[in-house]
Amino acid sequence: MTVDQGVVLPPRPPGTGAFARLAAALAQPILGRVVRRVAARHSSLFARLGPHQGTDFVIDPVELPFALHLRPDPKALLFRAVSRDALPEAGATIRGRFLMLLELLDSEEDGDAAFFSRALEITGDTEAVVRLRNALDDVDGSIAEETAAMFGPPGRAILARLRRKYSDDAMPRGEG
Repeated sequence: MTVDQGVVLPPRPPGTGAFARLAAALAQPILGRVVRRVAARHSSLFARLGPHQGTDFVIDPVELPFALHLRPDPKALLFRAVSRDALPEAGATIRGRFLMLLELLDSEEDGDAAFFSRALEITGDTEAVVRLRNALDDVDGSIAEETAAMFGPPGRAILARLRRKYSDDAMPRGEG
């Protein structure tokens, strides 16, 4: 809580305000490059989406200062970072921890288990989410690895470090 002119205000939700907008703007050139590369290398993704190519997906990695807006339309592909106070109307929203979402992207995490354990929240058009999931399951190789490789050794090192942290965070205390 903060006090402003004697009025108690609730804390600002994460991912809103000037910092979130700045972080989203800084991420945008990277996201644009990534989505163009993935679309070029994996054009079959679009066919698997069928009528959901025009669906607006909000992918919300809860610990980042912004969410992601994806519209997988091959004729008007859109992938952008958006502060949470400027989110578009979404056909489907997928919310969870960043690294879990990354593991879902590469089919290394069981989406059903994550959903039923409440580590993953899905709202909106579940058929669109299932189609997106099935399209990603058909990708040979790792989209995360391909993306990291776009940035050379620093990109691969960052991905490896993120995965180690995720593994360490997921391990029950007292083990390892």
